[in-house]
Amino acid sequence: MKFGKLIINYFIQGILYLVPITTTVWVIYYVFRFFDNFTKPYETEYLGFEIPGLGMLILAVFILIIGFLGSTIIFRPFLSLMERVINQAPLIKDIYSAIKDLLSAFVGNKKKFNHPVLVTMNETGLKRIGFVTRYGMDEMHISDDYAIVYLPYSYGVMGTVVVVKKEMIEPLNLPSTEVMKFIVSGGVTEVDDKEKSPKTT
Repeated sequence: MKFGKLIINYFIQGILYLVPITTTVWVIYYVFRFFDNFTKPYETEYLGFEIPGLGMLILAVFILIIGFLGSTIIFRPFLSLMERVINQAPLIKDIYSAIKDLLSAFVGNKKKFNHPVLVTMNETGLKRIGFVTRYGMDEMHISDDYAIVYLPYSYGVMGTVVVVKKEMIEPLNLPSTEVMKFIVSGGVTEVDDKEKSPKTT
C-alpha cells in the first residue's frame, strides 16, 4: 500500500514539474512558429531556402524601430496624428485606449500596479489583495479620501475595480510582480520579499 502511494506521489510530482515547463515551451514554440510562417514564402522565393527564426527576428527589430522612432521628435507628431484618427472611431477608440492603458500600467513609464495593498471588504474582516492605481478622481466626484484599487482574479487576466476609503487599505511592502504572481497562482506561489515595493502615499 505504501509503495502504491509512493508511486502516486512521484507521478504527481512529475506532473507538477513537467506541466509548467511544457506549457511554457509550447507557448514559446507556437508564438515562434506563428511569426516565422509569415516570412517563409518570401525566404523560399528570394533566397531559395528558409531561415528558422527570421520572422521572430524581424518582428523584434520592427518593434525596436517603432519604439525608437516613437521617442524621437520627428516621428512623435505622426503617432499623435494616428491616435487622433483612432480616437474619432467610437468602438475602436474604446478598445485602443483600454489596451494602451493596460499595457502602460504594466510595462510603461507610468506603471500603475506598483502599490500592492490589502483591502478590507466588509465588517467580517474579509480581505482581498489588490493594487492602488490612484487616490480620488475628480471626473467621478471621488475625493482623495478614497482609493481606486484594482483587484486581479486568480488564474486569469481579468480583474475588478473597487473604490474604498483609505482606512480600509493596508500597504504591502512587497514587490508588485511577486504579489501579482501570488494572486494569479491562487495563492500557492512563494513570495520573494528581497526587493521591496515603493511605499504607498
